[in-house]
Amino acid sequence: MAFVATSSSTTAISASNLARSTASSSSEPKALRIGSFRLLDHHPSTATAVNLSSSRKRSSAVRPVNAEPKRNDGIVPLATAVATPVVAEKLEVDAEAEDYEQLAKQLENASPLQIMDKALEKFGDDIAIAFSGAEDVALIEYAKLTGRPFRVFSLDTGRLNPETYQFFDAVEKHYGIRIEYMFPDAVEVQALVRSKGLFSFYEDGHQECCRVRKVRPLRRALKGLRAWITGQRKDQSPGTRSEIPVVQVDPVFEGLDGGAGSLVKWNPMANVDGGDVWKFLRAMEVPVNSLHAQGYVSIGCEPCTRAVLPGQHEREGRWWWEDAKAKECGLHKGNLKQDAQEVTVNGTGIRDLFEARNLVALSRNGIENLLKLEKREEPWIVVLYAPWCQFCQGMESSYVELAEKLAGSGVKVGKFQADGEQKEFAKQELQLGSFPTILFFPKHSSRPIKYPSEQRDVDSLMAFVSALR
Repeated sequence: MAFVATSSSTTAISASNLARSTASSSSEPKALRIGSFRLLDHHPSTATAVNLSSSRKRSSAVRPVNAEPKRNDGIVPLATAVATPVVAEKLEVDAEAEDYEQLAKQLENASPLQIMDKALEKFGDDIAIAFSGAEDVALIEYAKLTGRPFRVFSLDTGRLNPETYQFFDAVEKHYGIRIEYMFPDAVEVQALVRSKGLFSFYEDGHQECCRVRKVRPLRRALKGLRAWITGQRKDQSPGTRSEIPVVQVDPVFEGLDGGAGSLVKWNPMANVDGGDVWKFLRAMEVPVNSLHAQGYVSIGCEPCTRAVLPGQHEREGRWWWEDAKAKECGLHKGNLKQDAQEVTVNGTGIRDLFEARNLVALSRNGIENLLKLEKREEPWIVVLYAPWCQFCQGMESSYVELAEKLAGSGVKVGKFQADGEQKEFAKQELQLGSFPTILFFPKHSSRPIKYPSEQRDVDSLMAFVSALR
């Protein structure tokens, strides 16, 4: 994510530069220009570059994205040493705080364009779009359509795909903007890689690497703002984004004033279906990441992103070796709820899965006994699942059909609920990486074989069983 630089350099715009921009004249109406970003002249806000709400006074200058003090450890990025940021006077905020829960209800049925316009109008220079290099380009298009000035920022983790960097460049040229990139701390990255290697996240989870490469740079960026705009949608991730509002007080990060409640988070596309986003992008003929044409939907760092198959949920391409329920990098950690759903089905109100006459529900003792058998009378195929998991729910019909086809064939079909208290056992003894995990227990072997494919249709599962029975 990165800010649209409001100057030709990486530092904030000085008042004199802004004055020179506004002083330009011509016989024909022209758009005001801030650095390389053009403000549309039909909107009343262009006369002063940013139109704040009536309850605010305009800052004397645009604040820098990075609000943290400079490091003094000998490794200082050149961009941070160019000039001392202009000290801007603090905005006066309403004595009576905005009720953002009520505002979210009022905007629940508003279009993304209306929500974007409200956000930019309300926060002016103190808000920025978080751009990830995927379909977040829709946010930039909506911002452009409002006719208001806007800022954009992006996190360069140092491990993005080449196609993503090319996409960044195309977006800058298409919109005539400059994206200001936030980078991870070189000392922290060096320490992580030296101590744990380049791919430690495959072994102990993505959270630590994301914290160094994404979360901390984002925290620095947001400390220079009072609000930010994200491309989150409710349909993007099972268990983490299904309840996001269109606007909220950020539950995780702090803004310019510091402390809880000092940052507002806008999600203009919260209620938009992913398919409709793409219809909009095609209609507006905006640049898109070329990885999308290769089957990538949700795009992050190169080692942690892969293409998905038709019919798969888009977040299955992110951190595929981990639970679907926890597929957040930390940028939207506030979406994660307590592990209330990681308990047995009884008492939770969550419907159980894979209930069929030919399908055996294995208890902890049952699957432990299956593990101990070196010579089984019959082979088994067993799914390790969690009832709340959308991917498990998605394969339910095919797995039930598999049980029907294998009835009387000599292959037993079973299920084991591996979330909650059974999760650690399943990770250690049953090769559980993410839900669902499918294991085949051969007739004459003590070690189960893990189904390696993401294709969970009945024909693919049958081919797997047939090859091993």
